[in-house]
Amino acid sequence: MQVRTRHTPTFGVARLVLAPGEMVLVDPLTIAATSYGLGVEVKGAGAKAVALCTAGVEGGWLDAAPVLPGDLHLVELDGKTGWCVSRHGWTASSSTVAMNPDSPLMKALFGGAEGFLNHAHGQGAVVLACCGALDLVALAAGEAVTISSDHVVAFADTLQCRLRPSVPDGVQSVHTGEGLVFDFAGPGAVITQTRGPRRLSTWLRANGVSARS
Repeated sequence: MQVRTRHTPTFGVARLVLAPGEMVLVDPLTIAATSYGLGVEVKGAGAKAVALCTAGVEGGWLDAAPVLPGDLHLVELDGKTGWCVSRHGWTASSSTVAMNPDSPLMKALFGGAEGFLNHAHGQGAVVLACCGALDLVALAAGEAVTISSDHVVAFADTLQCRLRPSVPDGVQSVHTGEGLVFDFAGPGAVITQTRGPRRLSTWLRANGVSARS
């Protein structure tokens, strides 16, 4: 799969160019256009829905346009280092990349509950979408940082990480990440976004902007 981006960094669109018979997994809400005859099969429903897209005998392409405005980032997995990816940040990935929400790392982080991250591992490309601009936080061995979960798009599984409440006794959810922050320690990298989708929705409700206004 070749990934060609346009309209970045504000309204990124990723064109996924596929070889004959090649398959790719895509967030079905992001599919804006495809070459004629590209096969699209949606599996699952709601937040767990995934589109399996298959090119024909002459290959094909697909345009993935994330729901929220912002930048795009491509992570190439080498089969050694995996990445923990926000469900809302994932846009597409090669069929050779496994997205495992039940990996030992996810179970340790979320205590066995369904969390707001998936563990991507294998070999291939993962296309990530940011809300706003993208920042890359590179941590050296022993270097530490605390980042709001709403601003974390993905991070390498070489990092040590801990998830904790941002405010003692505050509202929190491992399913959505609400009220939680990450403590990271290197070595490794964290991809962050300059806008928090949950904070945006909270602001809109607090200021009277809703579907009924």
